Amino acid sequence: MGLWTVFAIVIVGVMALDLGVFHRKDREISVKEALSWTGVWVLIGLGFNLLIWAHIDRVSGSADPLWPQYLTCYITEYALSVDNIFVFLVIFTYFAVPVESRHRVLFWGVLGALVFRALFLVGGVVLIQRFHWVVYLLALILIVTGAKLFFSGGDEDIEPEKNFVLRLARRFLPVTERYEGQHFFVRRGGRLFATPLFLTLLVVETTDVLFAVDSVPAALGISQDPFVLYTSNVMAIMGLRSLFFAVAGLLEYLHYLKYGLALILCFVGAKMVLPEEHKLPVTVALGVVGGILLAAVVASIVHARKQKKEEPKP
Repeated sequence: MGLWTVFAIVIVGVMALDLGVFHRKDREISVKEALSWTGVWVLIGLGFNLLIWAHIDRVSGSADPLWPQYLTCYITEYALSVDNIFVFLVIFTYFAVPVESRHRVLFWGVLGALVFRALFLVGGVVLIQRFHWVVYLLALILIVTGAKLFFSGGDEDIEPEKNFVLRLARRFLPVTERYEGQHFFVRRGGRLFATPLFLTLLVVETTDVLFAVDSVPAALGISQDPFVLYTSNVMAIMGLRSLFFAVAGLLEYLHYLKYGLALILCFVGAKMVLPEEHKLPVTVALGVVGGILLAAVVASIVHARKQKKEEPKP
């Protein structure tokens, strides 16, 4: 209960500072500021891992410690969040969202994601405990998703205009033609109108549900501890907003990330269906996930530098 309290205080406190102090007014966020906030969230996420080790693992002396489960889940979910940034870029471009308003959409999008992830994770744990065959279903989802991402590239075919919730909202909600600053709704002539910013938020929220199709099974393939699952997911999601503004200017250095994520999804899926006597230790899984990500990042950097050298000089 103590770590749950610490976790809640940290999340609420930092979010209050973020929106209420540093980003109270809509403005464009620089890559430098975004990288600073990304660093803050990464330090918080890793610091919480130390608390798990100090206050749970060291005290209990369990042969199956929670800290490597948390760290593996955190790294995996964080990496998957980076891939989601490509989709957010497509959505913001489609709606022509002003740069200064994107932070607010992502802020409320993250709040919705926290609720959905909690429901999905709890539901997944309950299903696995009651029906063991669900493990094989989740493993199949991960392997198929990983193979699809590896061979098709994944997010290039995202088409926001085909989103069912968006089409439903446009049919039944009166919508203003232009953005109204940071407002999701405005009142005109006694009538309430939604703004394009609200439609953008709807698509972001419903898209996160699709993200959960691979991220939740991936987390469940690493751990079934509710505390580890939710805290690692939240820490990864919370850093997504600042990561978006940082990575948006560094996309050329992530060319091979999709392939790395595809291999991670397939690895976790295969790990889930291994017989009990051949189960991989979580520390081994942590090394594999970290190694794949490191290789993908290094290969991407080499690719980007090679492309720059091959570009014709003006």
